[in-house]
Amino acid sequence: MGRVIAVANQKGGVGKTTTAINLAASFAAAEVNTLLVDCDPQSNATSGLGFAKDPNRINSYHLLMGEASAEEALLTTELEQLWLIPAHKNLIGANLELVDAEGREFRMRQALASLRDRFQFIVLDCPPALDLLTLNCLVAADAVLIPMQGEYFALEGVSELLDTIERIRVDLNPELGIEGVVLTMFDDRTNLAQQVMTELKNYFGEKLCRTAIPRNIRLAEAPSHGKAALVYDPRSKGAESYIRLAKEIIERQPAAAGSQTSEKALTTEGTEAHGGETVEEISAEADKMDKSA
Repeated sequence: MGRVIAVANQKGGVGKTTTAINLAASFAAAEVNTLLVDCDPQSNATSGLGFAKDPNRINSYHLLMGEASAEEALLTTELEQLWLIPAHKNLIGANLELVDAEGREFRMRQALASLRDRFQFIVLDCPPALDLLTLNCLVAADAVLIPMQGEYFALEGVSELLDTIERIRVDLNPELGIEGVVLTMFDDRTNLAQQVMTELKNYFGEKLCRTAIPRNIRLAEAPSHGKAALVYDPRSKGAESYIRLAKEIIERQPAAAGSQTSEKALTTEGTEAHGGETVEEISAEADKMDKSA
């Protein structure tokens, strides 16, 4: 069974879609069959991989509404082992259309069930809100990867997301875990960034990914060319960081990737596996963190 990872943070502008695109591309570059599902009405993950808007194309809206199967929505990408299920602005309406629908929280899980044996990793790009679309992604996921900026205010949004994850675990998806918290747009030259990382290590422990994503112009340029960073400029610091992050995650999931992972493709140094902290423990510690600037 493939592993479904939801990339989620209700705070906008934290590099969520950039992380979803480049993490999925890095999995594919490691010769692991990977699917990226764009669940955001803004469709940035779709355009970021070079697909223009097309209202007639089967997309994640049709999956949620039960109008098409996941197999029908698959698109091939520039990377041989990366597939995409695109999004469309109609997803905005899904939040209202599904309100009274039966099993509304399980639509995405049911839609992706037939693909879990085909892909080692399925990455869900969630919208920047804790709405019904994000709820569907979290119910469908095995774990959540939380991108956040290296600033104190970012923790407030993460605390809310952790509370939501815990409620979902209780009522809808008891297997949902936290894949990790990854620092994005990180500038290690500043004292503030170093202080934030130190405090995050203290409170998130080993759930804080060892790999931090730096501010990098190539990461910002790549979507305008419809390419992942490792295709646009594989030697850029941004591309190399996402490759390290992918290896960090793969090494925690040997059963998911198995022997199909290419050691040659993953050339960066690995990291140690995460510990077994619970959502409640992390959330409680996060609330204690000093958020004064």
